[in-house]
Amino acid sequence: MTFRPLVAVCLLVAALVAAEAFGCPNCKDGIAANDTEGANLARGYFYSILLMLAMPLTLVSSFGAYVWREMRRQQRQGPPSLDGREVAVSIPTTTDTSPP
Repeated sequence: MTFRPLVAVCLLVAALVAAEAFGCPNCKDGIAANDTEGANLARGYFYSILLMLAMPLTLVSSFGAYVWREMRRQQRQGPPSLDGREVAVSIPTTTDTSPP
């Protein structure tokens, strides 16, 4: 299999390059110039992670609340009425050979 050596080489390169990789140049310069202990950067990462974790939950919850409210509204209104009119529905059969 030629797939396994390719995966092994990619993993080796990723492991060697990962030691030198840094989030972004601005973060690296910001730590070196302003914050020697990295407390502000850690706080920034903390809040950005919280935002990224909360966003999918917020979207799914708001969509679920919208669907729930609409279903409750429709249940309170009751089934749709036909205002005393009857609706004729034709059901085609397989033996019907007449043109429509």
